[in-house]
Formats: sequence, C-alpha cells, structure tokens
Amino acid sequence: MGFDDYKVVLYRNQPDGWVAEIPAIPGCHALMPTREDALVELAAVFRLISEEYAERDETLPSDTTEIVHA
Repeated sequence: MGFDDYKVVLYRNQPDGWVAEIPAIPGCHALMPTREDALVELAAVFRLISEEYAERDETLPSDTTEIVHA
C-alpha cells in the first residue's frame, strides 16, 4: 500500500501549526508550522515507516478510517 491509499487527517494545532496524520498507522503524524509543510513531512514519515515494515517483512495496516462528519 502507498501513501495515496490512506486517508489523511489534517487539523490546526492551537495556537500555531498544523498536524497531519494517517490514523490507520500508529506513529504516522507530523506537526509543522504550515499545512503544506505538515503534508510534506507526513509523506516523509510514511516512507520511513513503510521501509521499517518492509524490513520486518510485514504489511502496513489497512486503512479502516471513516470520515463521519467533515
């Protein structure tokens, strides 16, 4: 599975910054000053986590995230 196969949650972290995360993957989140930076950093974090899973010969978790109210 690749980055685009997962739902990304993006929200404002008060008072400054943005959080981007993939809820389906533990530890896959980024906190940055802008939403764009948070998304770029999240992609980098996803790549690192994906590589760790591959090294352990494990598959990434399935995305079970549901958006109920957006």
